Amino acid sequence: MTHEGQCLCGACRFAATPVALEAGACHCGLCRKISGGINLAVNCLDVTWNADAPLRTYPSSDHAERVFCGICGANLYWHGLDDDPGDQAIALGAFDRPGDFAVTREIFVEYKPDTYALAGDLVRMTGAEVRAISASHSEGPA
Repeated sequence: MTHEGQCLCGACRFAATPVALEAGACHCGLCRKISGGINLAVNCLDVTWNADAPLRTYPSSDHAERVFCGICGANLYWHGLDDDPGDQAIALGAFDRPGDFAVTREIFVEYKPDTYALAGDLVRMTGAEVRAISASHSEGPA
């Protein structure tokens, strides 16, 4: 099922097919810096953006990029450079209906500040465990 969303100012609109109705929390240093805390995102396929979207890209590492709105600066998605261009981890807050997605996992848990904790029975993975599964997301502390 396709889900839609947009940035804060509405200049960047998208339609995407979530892999599942699930969101993940990343605690790596780069995600914390770009989001201001926990980076919540939904893995999506077949993402399309409006043709005039002022998307701006920041190469956050040698294997990934962050994309944001060039007008309002909203964090929109993370993308591994080796991934299919239509595969994007879209910011949960950018969806029109973020409540459709349950937070089910946390990654890079060893970098999570001790000042907060997500409740519930979540899958929790260290950076080493993430790297063993996916070479494209190997950030750590920044």
